[in-house]
Amino acid sequence: MKKQSTTKGFAILSVASILVKVLSLVYIPFLMKIIGNQAYGMYASAYKIYAFAYVLTNSGIPIAISKSVSELLALERYEDAVKSFKISRLLMLVIGSLMAVLMYVFAKSLAEFTSSTSSRLAIMALAPTIFLTSIVSTYRGYFQGRGNMTPTAVSQVIEQVLNTIFTLVFAGLFLKYGLEVACAGGTIGTAIGSLGACVYLVIVYEKNKKIVVPKGYKKVKHARSTNKQILKKIIHYGLPIVICVGLQNAGDLVDLAIVKSRLINAVGYTQALTDVKFGVLTNYRQLLGVPITLITALAASALPSLSGTFALKDNKGLENKINYTFRLCMIVAIPCAVGLSVLSHPIFKLIFSPNPEGWKLMLLGSVVLVLNAVVLIQTTILQSINKLYLSTAFMIFGVIGKIVTNYLLVGIPRLNIVGAVFGNMVCFIIPLILNYVFINKSLKIKLSIFTHALKPIISSALMGVIVYGVYLSMSLLLSYSITGYFNNAIACVMAVIIGMFTYLYGLALTGGITKKDMNAMPSKIKRFVPKVIINKIN
Repeated sequence: MKKQSTTKGFAILSVASILVKVLSLVYIPFLMKIIGNQAYGMYASAYKIYAFAYVLTNSGIPIAISKSVSELLALERYEDAVKSFKISRLLMLVIGSLMAVLMYVFAKSLAEFTSSTSSRLAIMALAPTIFLTSIVSTYRGYFQGRGNMTPTAVSQVIEQVLNTIFTLVFAGLFLKYGLEVACAGGTIGTAIGSLGACVYLVIVYEKNKKIVVPKGYKKVKHARSTNKQILKKIIHYGLPIVICVGLQNAGDLVDLAIVKSRLINAVGYTQALTDVKFGVLTNYRQLLGVPITLITALAASALPSLSGTFALKDNKGLENKINYTFRLCMIVAIPCAVGLSVLSHPIFKLIFSPNPEGWKLMLLGSVVLVLNAVVLIQTTILQSINKLYLSTAFMIFGVIGKIVTNYLLVGIPRLNIVGAVFGNMVCFIIPLILNYVFINKSLKIKLSIFTHALKPIISSALMGVIVYGVYLSMSLLLSYSITGYFNNAIACVMAVIIGMFTYLYGLALTGGITKKDMNAMPSKIKRFVPKVIINKIN
């Protein structure tokens, strides 16, 4: 099993992430047509609670596995790397089982706490999936620690394909028993998807579990760690991440309760209208989540490399890799934010028709994408240099700011659900500033986010103008023969495709992308880049 560079690993995970997110968005309009807008709000509420249980189970230990394995491999302690995985796997089985039971038992209490009583059955149906995801996450963490992102990427695609198909199938089959049962039926697809990913990862592991060591390794005496030492290290790495992500998602859970209760008690909405409004907010967040998965893929690819370099005490190498990771982050996040803002209305009409209300949230809140992306990379850097609790503390401040902002702004009738967008902004601005100050001071490196963002900003501005012009022109030309949904769909897709090439051309002209970047990309992806762009890259 070959180790991949950060760029190649990022490219592989990015392709998979895009495909996964496209599939996750494509099935939503069909699901909404099957169960309706109100039931979709129930479904979304259940997934908020599931997401909280998921991150408590799967956020810490898998990242700890990735970090621990990459460090041990860098130090050529191969036996300990394998032992680290096996101990972590057993630990995750125990945690996954416990969390699944707790989620099932306390489903009613969780639903009542979040003003989502109609989501109880869906929460109960999602509980077994937590156990399956704990196994999946363990294997993904191990492969990422070995620097190979392909198993993670393929498993994600398998998981989402199965999820997409069986969610629609079971939601439709169970609809005759009522909306609440239909929502619960739809969640079966999530369990089947996780099971498929689990089977695939176990098979790949069995075929590739032997680590090829360099010649002469047996002649070198390496320190060995006891099971207790490895377990302690895994907990030391994993616990602060669980606390950090858990508190962030606990904030989301509290946020769910606050947003819904404020809409009901302060604004005066009915429970049914509140469910619909929360569904709109969920649509906005899901669409925002498409490019965020790319940044998450970048973070997953960068963590083993950064951790290994830090373990070797290569400060200059660490500085170069941090700057390179931030540059890639800006190259991806900024054009996505601009594109989603400029085409907010057409994209929501395309994906969420006939309920495209969330475009106003995206028009205003696309900047959250950039803020979230920067914080994700900053958190990865802090995790790689063992400042785990610090990143947790900074994120807690952001979550508190978000809760306060949402409570105040969502209760204003003119703002209502829009107030939650401002809450998201505050949630990331606070840790972004704190992380930036600490990273620059503690590592004593030259890091300027604006410097890395400048060329993508210029290229994205050009792209934004072209994209909007193409959409309006195509929509007008097509209106003579095609109207309605298909007019918007064709014009929107054409604008996105031309926008992608315009952005890449702008990057090539400004020097935002180099030949080194292109050479590091997988050949299967690189051949889709037009030669006119490649020829402009220095």
